[in-house]
Amino acid sequence: MRTTRTTVVRAGLAAALAASLVLTGCTAAGDGPRQDGSTAAAPAPAAGSGTGYEGPRPQDQNLLAWTGDPNDAGHVTAQSAAGVGGRVTLVRIVLREEITWSNIWLGLAGLDPNAQLANCYLGVYDAKGTLRASTADISPLLMTEPIAKPLPLAKPFTAAPGTYFVALLLNGTWATNALTLKATGAGISVNAGLTPPHLRYSTLLTGQTSLPATVNLAEQSTSTINTGWASQWYGIS
Repeated sequence: MRTTRTTVVRAGLAAALAASLVLTGCTAAGDGPRQDGSTAAAPAPAAGSGTGYEGPRPQDQNLLAWTGDPNDAGHVTAQSAAGVGGRVTLVRIVLREEITWSNIWLGLAGLDPNAQLANCYLGVYDAKGTLRASTADISPLLMTEPIAKPLPLAKPFTAAPGTYFVALLLNGTWATNALTLKATGAGISVNAGLTPPHLRYSTLLTGQTSLPATVNLAEQSTSTINTGWASQWYGIS
């Protein structure tokens, strides 16, 4: 009996020792405290491991910035000459890094071959309402090739990070549903949570035949926007 009891005790001690060694090994390899009191760091993720889907960036399409992915600009927006003629339409864009701004890309969706256009411009206002640059009269370019096209600024400028507004001015006569622009489809909802002078999409002034040197962004209006003049798509290069 004594031999049997001794064997059982020894077997129990061996099992306990083995379990202790296993636990010690797990602690040393994991995140818990080591015997010297330090803590092991969690293993670093493998190099090149993905963190999930990232959406398209302007640089993927040889652009510097945009108001949104052009793939989402599937809507076509139109307004009558009486509705937007002479008004300055603004679309806000926020730059995260400094760029040299040379062109504004506009998505022209449809043409009116009988339109009579004059004094049509694109330009850029900064957050203070100062005109930083503008194109020459783009009227002839609104009569050809209904595609996304770069419209050059008369003089490129260095744009520091910050808020800017792409300005569109149309003048003349055209058929409402013939001269059309690519847009996001967002009209009223685009300004959710915003008030002047920070509206993402708005109009200013009436009776303009050129882009004024300064505008008062506190006067941003949504009255025309709310009639269905959806937010145009623009790119920058």
